[in-house]
Amino acid sequence: MNNTFTLTRFGLLLKRQWLELGKFYLISFAVLFGVIVAVYGYANYLIMDAHRISTSSADFRVPLFFISGILFTTIIASGYFAHLGQKSRAIFDLMIPASTFEKFLSAVFFTVVLGIFGFLVIFYVTDLVFLTKLRDWFMSTEKAGDSSNLNNFFPYFFNQEHERLPIAVFISPLLLTAVFLLGSIYFERFHYIKTALSVLIFSGLWTFMLFKAGQILFENKIPISRSQHFVQTKDTAEALVTFAFVTLTLLFWAIAYVRLKEKEV
Repeated sequence: MNNTFTLTRFGLLLKRQWLELGKFYLISFAVLFGVIVAVYGYANYLIMDAHRISTSSADFRVPLFFISGILFTTIIASGYFAHLGQKSRAIFDLMIPASTFEKFLSAVFFTVVLGIFGFLVIFYVTDLVFLTKLRDWFMSTEKAGDSSNLNNFFPYFFNQEHERLPIAVFISPLLLTAVFLLGSIYFERFHYIKTALSVLIFSGLWTFMLFKAGQILFENKIPISRSQHFVQTKDTAEALVTFAFVTLTLLFWAIAYVRLKEKEV
């Protein structure tokens, strides 16, 4: 098969993949929606049943967002090429009349664009509905007090004022999906478990190496003009982490593409 990219052929491939994977994605979105609604519903019950309302009543959303987001996106990415471990399905899939590059772009579309965007839509819509209900209940009770404090108690998740988040935070979902997409190609069985264990082991080793390197370089050293260079040091560290995340994401995607190409040989 010609490895050049053809838009028409790529569109047909996306349609074909949706016909095959659409049911799996719809079920996954339904499960995700059910879990998020269940957590929100339980939290809302506790809030309405409480005798005191505080500004931390809705703080459960931050850990819920990160935990559910990491689990959902990594599971989606880990399952995309999982069928390559089954010879009968692998042969059929590898014989699809599309280039390796188009198949890889299709994987990126379904895991990154559809997976991450779908999660954000479901989470934000759920947050909007439940917070609107809580706000109405809040205003109807005697506890409401000054309505101008409404945003202090129940701010919409996507409308909260946060400190500027590092760019690496927004790149991390791409990095995670790239790692688990590679794991779905590299491992033949138990893709998610093996990839997750690999990530934990390598992350632990990397953290330990950085910690020891920091000890060796800065132990018993006296900082000079610390206050003047703190901002510059922070910006430099953020830029380095962002560069590392982007580089690793592109690297894992490149390795995944090469591994997929090797499967077709």
